Amino acid sequence: MNSGSLDTGSQQPTRIRHVIVLVATMMSILLYLDRFCVSFAVEYIREDLSLTQNQMSWFLSAFFWSYALAQVPSGWLSDRFGARIMLVIYILTWSFFTGLIGASTTFTLLLFTRLGCGLGQAGAYPTSASVVSKWVPFSNRGTASSIIAFGGRIGGAIAPVLTALLIVLFVPFDTPTDLQPKNLLNVESLSEKLISGETVIDNYNDAEATNAHVWGLLDQKTQTALKQLANSSENLEANREQLATGLNQLMASNKLYSDFAFQEVKLPKEGVNYVKRVRAGDTLEPTELKRFNRFLLEGHYRNEIGKLYVKGWRPVMFVYGFAGLFVAGLFWFFFRDRPDIHPWCNKAEQDLIASGRPPGAPSPHGKAGKVPLMRIIKSRSMFFICLAQVGTNIGWVFLVTWLPRYLADVHQVPILERGFMSMVPIAVGFLGMLAGGMVTDALVPRIGLRWGRRLPLFVTRFTAAAGYGIVLWLASQPSGSALNQPWFFVAAFSIVAFSTDMGSPATWAFKQDVGGRYVGSILGWGNMWGNLGAAVSPPIYDYFLGETPAIADWNNMFLVCLGAFVIAGLCTLGVDATIPIAPPDDDDDDADHTEENAD
Repeated sequence: MNSGSLDTGSQQPTRIRHVIVLVATMMSILLYLDRFCVSFAVEYIREDLSLTQNQMSWFLSAFFWSYALAQVPSGWLSDRFGARIMLVIYILTWSFFTGLIGASTTFTLLLFTRLGCGLGQAGAYPTSASVVSKWVPFSNRGTASSIIAFGGRIGGAIAPVLTALLIVLFVPFDTPTDLQPKNLLNVESLSEKLISGETVIDNYNDAEATNAHVWGLLDQKTQTALKQLANSSENLEANREQLATGLNQLMASNKLYSDFAFQEVKLPKEGVNYVKRVRAGDTLEPTELKRFNRFLLEGHYRNEIGKLYVKGWRPVMFVYGFAGLFVAGLFWFFFRDRPDIHPWCNKAEQDLIASGRPPGAPSPHGKAGKVPLMRIIKSRSMFFICLAQVGTNIGWVFLVTWLPRYLADVHQVPILERGFMSMVPIAVGFLGMLAGGMVTDALVPRIGLRWGRRLPLFVTRFTAAAGYGIVLWLASQPSGSALNQPWFFVAAFSIVAFSTDMGSPATWAFKQDVGGRYVGSILGWGNMWGNLGAAVSPPIYDYFLGETPAIADWNNMFLVCLGAFVIAGLCTLGVDATIPIAPPDDDDDDADHTEENAD
């Protein structure tokens, strides 16, 4: 992030600005790690607290409501009182509530903790944008913004994989495998499936073969309990207990596994290892055998039998919460609000940072007055960038909320593989994020500030829409065909992620260009609207999907995401970074200043 245009004489600039960007990037990693770890754990949370899919959609949505509505106040507080103190407060706040998620026992408490996470995280990116405007030369704003946002994508990418690994880690080998009646999530459906196995004779499909195999291994007492559960509401508790007892007896049997009966079941990595050992002729120890058989039953009766790994999600939240203490301390130690008060920043570096600001561009330094609300509201560029952010988030949030559910429900991908697949699109976004910063910085001196910020936004919204178009085309292929496989869908979702992230640095840089010492407030305003789009996304998805979505329901939802990106792309044509929104450097009055028509 050097600018080679400044003669600093014999004194060489120090490089503390790079450390500042690095620490802000570490904050961004934790930000997204804490934000999206729950997206992978959501099915375990739902099962543990006996919640509906509709309740989980509101749980996921709750974060974005508080996150969106606190953007402007949080950004202004950083503008007013400084990034150092405020960002430390923000990190500690969201980390506390992330840890508290692990202690939640009711839906109300779960909702409260998620709202708290959103409240704490609201100031993170507006404050980071203000940091960049004060610590990075004008010519490198896009690149620096992309590096910090890149940290967020690192956190978002490792969240599913790390969460999956930690969930497995926190379910030790000696965890009891016996099913309790409460672990039978849908007794009516389980009874119906198992009883159907009694009448299977020939020409059955894979699911019927499994049902017939399991039914034949159950003792007569359990079979009788199943029939009573299916046909009568009497003695429900007694019959549930007998069903749990019968299944536990079955899990101790070495007769449950059959290549033929379980050829289509999706197992976690531990279960796959057991299959390999059994096929190689190994004899499993009793504890191993019970875990193996539990995974077999869970894998086939996914919505009817609770998961063994459900016990692992709570300690994961505690780990993520404690990590915030380290990052907050790191930020406090290294950061200062301005280059001229940092003990490690010399005069040459201060001059380098101040170089290259275009004539008329507002200064990032000085204490902010009241939020220039009327200037923000009357800015045509802000109106269109806000609409673009709404559409972008409606299309993008799927990748970080319900992609794991899609891979599980539609493609039956096991837990660890599902974590890795969920990570891939976010990881691909890394490349887009880094490329986007360099692209917008390279375009500005060639085609001007207006199109240097506008063009990356416009193009990437339409390529993201194209990614969802590919998803719909893949879904139209016959089931079981070479193209209708989970990795092809992951590749299409990766196009969406790459495109979304490639446009993000231009969004940040635009707000730094027009924001002056009010960057936090102005970026907060844009993020508020973008995250209102994110807040309505889970309920929109739930409207199309419901509790048990069919393929057509998923496709209708993807069509909405495609349309949202198209609308976002059209809105970016109204963005113009050459017209400041912040008041002039010598003016704290945010009264009636409007943006002129510049096109």
